[in-house]
Amino acid sequence: MRGIHQANGKQLIRNIKHILLGLSLLVGVVATAGATSIAAKPSATLDAARNRGFLIVGIKTDYPLFGQLTTKGTSEGLEHDLAEDLAQRLGVGLVKVSVTSANRMPKLEEGAIDVVLATMGDTADRRRIATLIEPNYYSSGVTLLLRPDQKAKEWQDIRGQKVCAIQGSYFNRPMSERYLLQLVIFNNARDAKLGLRDGQCMGYLFDNTAIQSDLLRAEWAGYTAPLPPAMVAPWAIAVARRDQGTELEQVLGDAVADWHRTGFLLAREKAWKLPQTKFLVDAQELWARTAGDTTTPSKFMCSRDAQGQWPAACRNPAFVTSADVGGLRSAGLWLREFSGLDLTFVYDSYDRFRFFKGLLQSLLLIVLCVAGSLVVGTFGALVAESRWRKLAIAARLLCTYGRMTPPLLQMYLLFFGLGAVAWSSFGISFSPLLVAIWCLSYYTGSSIMNALLDSAKHARESRPNFALTLSSLRGLIDISSGPVTAALVNVTKATMMASAIAVPELLSTATAIMTDSGNVGVMMNMLLLMFLLLVAVTYRLLGWVAKRLHQQMEH
Repeated sequence: MRGIHQANGKQLIRNIKHILLGLSLLVGVVATAGATSIAAKPSATLDAARNRGFLIVGIKTDYPLFGQLTTKGTSEGLEHDLAEDLAQRLGVGLVKVSVTSANRMPKLEEGAIDVVLATMGDTADRRRIATLIEPNYYSSGVTLLLRPDQKAKEWQDIRGQKVCAIQGSYFNRPMSERYLLQLVIFNNARDAKLGLRDGQCMGYLFDNTAIQSDLLRAEWAGYTAPLPPAMVAPWAIAVARRDQGTELEQVLGDAVADWHRTGFLLAREKAWKLPQTKFLVDAQELWARTAGDTTTPSKFMCSRDAQGQWPAACRNPAFVTSADVGGLRSAGLWLREFSGLDLTFVYDSYDRFRFFKGLLQSLLLIVLCVAGSLVVGTFGALVAESRWRKLAIAARLLCTYGRMTPPLLQMYLLFFGLGAVAWSSFGISFSPLLVAIWCLSYYTGSSIMNALLDSAKHARESRPNFALTLSSLRGLIDISSGPVTAALVNVTKATMMASAIAVPELLSTATAIMTDSGNVGVMMNMLLLMFLLLVAVTYRLLGWVAKRLHQQMEH
């Protein structure tokens, strides 16, 4: 309370400072955001802060590097720096109130604080009870801090396990539902990590940014965070619901935009020795981009319109509606809004790029595996029918091994078995794509080879002198076309196995989209539809080729 009394005792100095900084802010907004011509509703919260001379910001002290206590008991961190900058821009003092994930929103609703700046993810649920400021100022995902005696490579490895979590974290429910996790809930990060140390859970579920900073400390030596971040979400400053569309929301939004444009956030991230995030790099480039060739500050691409709104391209895409955009994106968002079908690859450019890249990768796999299977099968059959007895026997043995060994097992043996030996002994790294193509071609080619040999055997029943050669091969088309076509259709479906060794084909891409967006049912049905289409097209093409070859033989 001393800081409050001192602030009240220096009213004249504050008023002068307020006027000067207010003018400075006005000039800065003109120069950076082009927003001064936009009238905003008055904010009772902002007026109250100006009248009392200080802004009350809810901020964390249990989130190292973003908000923490020093050995002297003072608070510091990246978000504390941001809060101080906001107060300076408003020309008022700053009072920081320590909050947790569980109590930050209740404190905002009851009016105990003016602003929340506390590592808070921007979610639809929170937007229903508060005003979240755009643009977002940071981003993180959820990962798991594992005890030294625990191992996991993928999220599926922790399915059904007990994990420590913090009350109020946005990812608790979806992560528990997705992986059937048994959450052991604590009120704050300190208690949750103590629970992890005491063995109450196998891991600590939290933001990857905080966990990465924990791993830099000696007390967490031996602990690991091997899982890739899931449910990546941007962070937002929050004010009360009543402040939506007011001067306070606008000033805070302009401040965050300026942080991005000037590189202030990147600089604070570096100052606190945090690893550089792609989110901030991309945001700095976006918000500093100018419209057209001019470099005048009023022509930033991300400038407010006459209604005080940011362009759709500069907003959090999760909250853009069909009315905000046009074209394909509008159609995809409309479909989600009115039917619930969340086809993110229609309205989200990043998911669309990933989806069609995965589709092209699958098409490439199909084409190369079909061609490779035909080459392996034909060449193997010719060698097996040749006069070189030893080679013929070897070819038949290899055919039997290829048909009897599942292609997924072949991939594991070649990629993780021989591949590990090649890397450790000779520094040679096997390409996952080439390994997948070879294993699928070998497996399917062995079946084709067996079909051709059976067809040759059948031909000799009516023609005892029949020999399988390149010139006589076409004569077996009618006999072997059925099993050969079936084998090639099967390899079309089997290309999904390539995802097991990190080939980014359609299944892998769909899984990544489901992990990020949570639209499991929609994407699984879309995946089924796409593979049914691919198999149908492959079957029709192979049938057409077989028919054409048969017609040529008759002529």
